[in-house]
Amino acid sequence: MARFLRLALVAIGLIGRCLAAHPVLATTLDEIYQSQTIVTGQGEENRQTGFRDCLDRVLVRVSGDQRLLDKPEIADLRDKAGSFVDAFRYHDRLEGIPIHDEQGTHDRPHDLTCFYKPDVIDKVLASLGSRPWLGDRPTLAVFLVAEQGARHFVLSAEEQRSETMRESFVNATGPMLIHVAFPKAAQLAGLGEKALRAADMARLDRQAKQVGGAQALAGSIVWSDKELGWIADWRLADRGRTYRWQARGVSFDEAFRVAIRGAVQILSGNGQP
Repeated sequence: MARFLRLALVAIGLIGRCLAAHPVLATTLDEIYQSQTIVTGQGEENRQTGFRDCLDRVLVRVSGDQRLLDKPEIADLRDKAGSFVDAFRYHDRLEGIPIHDEQGTHDRPHDLTCFYKPDVIDKVLASLGSRPWLGDRPTLAVFLVAEQGARHFVLSAEEQRSETMRESFVNATGPMLIHVAFPKAAQLAGLGEKALRAADMARLDRQAKQVGGAQALAGSIVWSDKELGWIADWRLADRGRTYRWQARGVSFDEAFRVAIRGAVQILSGNGQP
C-alpha cells in the first residue's frame, strides 16, 4: 500500500508539472462540435427552439466568430436548425426533485445537448464565409482590476471579495472551451491597480506563464451608477497587435462573457471584437 501511495504521488506530481509546462489543454472534435442550451420540458416546440439556440452556439464555438450571428443568412439556417443535428440528449435540471401535482415534465427545465458531425457544421460555416477553429485552446491568465465606489481590488486566486467573480469568469469560459487561471497574490507583486492598468501586454504575457496561462487577458471593471451597471475594458495581445474592446452598463457575468467572446474572436483569427 505504501508503495502504491508513493507511485500515486509521483504520478500526480508529474501531471501537475505537465499542466504547468503546457498551459494549453487538448480539445477533441467531439467537444468542439456540440453545444448546450436550457429548454422547458421535452416537447417538440421547445425542442425546435433549443435546436435554433444550439445552432447559434455551435457555430460560434467552432469558428470563434461571434459576428456570424449578425449575418442575414443565419435566419434561414435557424429555420432548419434541427436538420443539422446528428444526435441530442436531455438532462433534467431538477433531477431527484419529485414532480409536483400541478407540474408535468413539460414544465421542468432541461439541459438540451446537441451533437453535430464536423463536415455538416463546416459546410454551414463555409456558406457563411467562415471556417472552423480547430486544435488546442489556450488557458488565459486573467489580470483584472475591479472598482465599485470606494471598494477597489485586483482579482487574485485567494481574494475572498472576488470569489463570486472568479466563479462567474469560469462559467463564461465553458461555451467557448477556453480556460482561465488567476494569479496568486504573491504573483502580483509590483502589479497594483495603477501598475496593472498601465502594464504593457508583453510584460503581462510573461507574467501569465508563471500563473499557468499561455498568455494574458487584462482588463478592468468599474461600477457606474449612470450606466446602471459595470463598464468593462479588456486587452489581449495576439500576432504582434494589442486589441481593446469594451462593454458598458452590464452585469459582471456579462462583462466576463464579453471578455471571453472577445478573446476567442481574436485568437481564432477573426479580428477585432
